[in-house]
Amino acid sequence: MPHLQFLYLSYNHFRSHNGNTDLKPFFSSLANSSNLQELELAGNHLGGELPSVIGNLSTNLVQIHLDDNHIYGPIPREISNLVNLTLLNLSSNLLNGSIRTELCQLQKLERLYLSNNSFSGTIPTEFGNVLHLGLLDLSKNKLSGTIPDSFANLSQLRRLFLYENDLSGMIPPSLGNCINLEILDLSHNGITGNIPSEVAGLSSLKLYLNLSSNHLDGPIPLELSKMDMVLAVDLSSNNLSSTIPSQLGSCIALEYLNLSSNHLQGDLPPSIGHLPYLKGLDVSFNLLTGEIPQTLEGSTTLVQLNFSYNNFSGNVTNKGAFSSLTIGSFLGNPGLCGSLIGMPNCHRKRTHHFPMAMLVSLIVAAIIFMVGYPIILKSKFGRHLAVASAKDTESEEKENKELNLPRISYNQLIEATGGFSSSSLIGSGQFGHVYKGTLTDNSCIAVKVLTPIAAGEISGSFKRECEVLRRTRHRNLIRIKTICSRPDFKALVLPLMPNGSLENHLYPSPEMKHGLDLIQLVSICNDVAEGMAYLHHHSPVKVVHCDLKPSNILLDVDMTAMVTDFGISRLIKGVDEHTSINDSASFSSTQGLLCGSVGYIAPEYGMGRRASTQGDVYSYGVLLLEIVTGKRPTDVLFQEGSSLHEWVKSFYPNKFQPIVEEAVMRLSPSYAPPITNDQSKRWREVILEMLELGLICTQYNPSTRPTMLDIAHEVGQLKEYLSCSSSQLIEEDPTELRYL
Repeated sequence: MPHLQFLYLSYNHFRSHNGNTDLKPFFSSLANSSNLQELELAGNHLGGELPSVIGNLSTNLVQIHLDDNHIYGPIPREISNLVNLTLLNLSSNLLNGSIRTELCQLQKLERLYLSNNSFSGTIPTEFGNVLHLGLLDLSKNKLSGTIPDSFANLSQLRRLFLYENDLSGMIPPSLGNCINLEILDLSHNGITGNIPSEVAGLSSLKLYLNLSSNHLDGPIPLELSKMDMVLAVDLSSNNLSSTIPSQLGSCIALEYLNLSSNHLQGDLPPSIGHLPYLKGLDVSFNLLTGEIPQTLEGSTTLVQLNFSYNNFSGNVTNKGAFSSLTIGSFLGNPGLCGSLIGMPNCHRKRTHHFPMAMLVSLIVAAIIFMVGYPIILKSKFGRHLAVASAKDTESEEKENKELNLPRISYNQLIEATGGFSSSSLIGSGQFGHVYKGTLTDNSCIAVKVLTPIAAGEISGSFKRECEVLRRTRHRNLIRIKTICSRPDFKALVLPLMPNGSLENHLYPSPEMKHGLDLIQLVSICNDVAEGMAYLHHHSPVKVVHCDLKPSNILLDVDMTAMVTDFGISRLIKGVDEHTSINDSASFSSTQGLLCGSVGYIAPEYGMGRRASTQGDVYSYGVLLLEIVTGKRPTDVLFQEGSSLHEWVKSFYPNKFQPIVEEAVMRLSPSYAPPITNDQSKRWREVILEMLELGLICTQYNPSTRPTMLDIAHEVGQLKEYLSCSSSQLIEEDPTELRYL
């Protein structure tokens, strides 16, 4: 086959020659395929050593995937003959010996995966010469020695994984020169010394910094506050001392912070409770003192908290973010008291008359000041306020007139949402907060208030979302009611979806009787696929959403799904399914921001590629895998150290049965009689199809992913196939039709 360009044989049951010990005949057979560009043999459990004849393959090869096999021995020197390789994946094998310096002769290499093998020796300093290297994964090996200073030469390096090795020495300050680094994971090694200020000040980090389980000492650098885009920081299980700097409150995109098992002292800074997107905080096993800041209790995003084994004191309530916590989050703090079960009650101290009298006097004086002072101000500045208000009103009317929308004033929104009170808050995201409200005509609305995470970073986000919502028309896309635009305030007014977001149903609160069943979820997946297919292929302006995830999928009264939140979307001119990533002509792009949310981001975005429809397909695939497995992709990323795609793929194809059975149990309807054997068979088939479709959508190579048109067709067939079994449920209990 001299014209063969792409050979994909991954995840079958192939074996190599001579009892699965000899790969030479196979690689020799490809010697005449001089046009071969991509070779994929992952997940076949192939045995044997990598033969030297691999160097005789076509020099046009750009990608080789040999991961998840049983290949052993060293990497042959001849692999350096493949001078045009951009991706080499040898992870999850039995390879050993040292990492060949010949690999560093592959000057066009962009991604190198050598993780989960038995490589030993030091990391070659020659990696510093591979100037196009964007991802280097050497994790889960037996590498020793220090981290090379030469990494400082890799200006394109975005992801560096060195965790679970035997590395020693200090973190080289020169890593701070990797100005495009988005992920740095050096965890589970023997690294010593302080955290260099140059590394702590890497403002480019957009995903996570993991330095846990080392021997680092000294204080937490103040420069860490410059990481205003990082989503997770893990410094746990080290010897860090001194206090927790209040400047960490400047890491305003932070979602997870783990400082546990160190020697940190002093108070826990209240500024951490003000982090707008913080979901998880662990400061257990330290020497912290003082009261737990009330700002943490008032957080609307925190769901995971651990204060155990410190010296905290004071009252702990069961309100706000603490309402879902148990005594397990506060163990080992004898000075704490409060209303949680298992915690001692707090004893009120007797008050004295004199302090009470002083308090009453201060309150009376404050009331007089508050009533009298505005009267003086009104007479002095009334005209200026009237002029400013008129300008704001004119601005609002101009924006709405341009978009042909009705006008709802800023004051009306304040009244409808109770002054944007915390009780009206129904969601938070990277670009804003969403409040529910009721207008004077009793219509229910959702108000998305834009809150930029960094000045100048998303200046075009508001107009971009308005433009997308104005120019698209589809039953599965949210429809805008109007906008409110002032110099200091911008909001989108949308219809309130009574059934909330898909995320609320995938991870229901204890008050919710039951989550969604498989029939409902497949219908929702079909709705989302139809909406995304419209955006990609039928919309007047082709749109790449860039942030497809459960919280951006809303459900109306009939449980019809609607895709929302176009704050970072890209409007693409003339994009179709054949358009490559590099050829996508985009405008109104959000510079400096990652395309999406952690766990849902296509891997090519991590290489700095432009937004594309294939990136949305990847996010949709993650959504399918999340629905079936019941696992958040971020949980898998931070707990397993792999993407949800990689985690599911590790069970494919012969170990899917436990996942399928668990999904059948979890997604069975609780409102109807048990499903029959025939229905159970159909459900298993559909779940298996969803897993496989999810894996296909999340392939690393964007060109091998299906289009949203293909996906909508496939999921539509699954929905129709399920309806055959669901009709039996309707016949048995017609009153339950509303659930279907």
